[in-house]
Amino acid sequence: MTSTPPATRLSRLCCVLIPLLLLSYGVLRLIDGMDGTHGPGLAWDLGHLCFLAAFLLLGTLVRELRGLVPAAGARMRTAVRAATAAGLFGAACFVWVILGDLFPALADTAPLPAPLQLAGPLAFQLGLLALLIMLVTTRPRQLPVWSPALVFLFFLLITVNLDLLPLASLLLMAGLTPLTRGHSPRVAQ
Repeated sequence: MTSTPPATRLSRLCCVLIPLLLLSYGVLRLIDGMDGTHGPGLAWDLGHLCFLAAFLLLGTLVRELRGLVPAAGARMRTAVRAATAAGLFGAACFVWVILGDLFPALADTAPLPAPLQLAGPLAFQLGLLALLIMLVTTRPRQLPVWSPALVFLFFLLITVNLDLLPLASLLLMAGLTPLTRGHSPRVAQ
């Protein structure tokens, strides 16, 4: 059995900061919506800055996860590349939309094309989940089964209602926790 490289300091930092930034965005979004509408205003802007930082770090995490998956065969390398490309593409679509929310002139002059509004988030979710599942299913196992399951529940909750983001971010935090260890997260086989 070959050993998988340990989680990097950057990937561990991403796994801590991303849920905290999303929790901050969720709380600020709730505060912003207390008057019955969302945006513009201080809570809206601060929340979107947290959201933007979270997605920049999520793109970084996708790239970092790519290096943790043991890709011994050609099919696995292809799957890792495809999941990474999907995750990065989706994160870029999120960043595009968030920048448009922060800068309405940008949204007016260069809106995200309608087909990408659906494809981007799906690609991101599938790419990230695929990489996490690969860390569960490859040998030696790098993550417990519940880790990608909690990340999936995170996505499910925010799809149901974005107001659930504070709760969902706690699920994401729990799902990413195994990756915050200073060594490669090993699970008994």
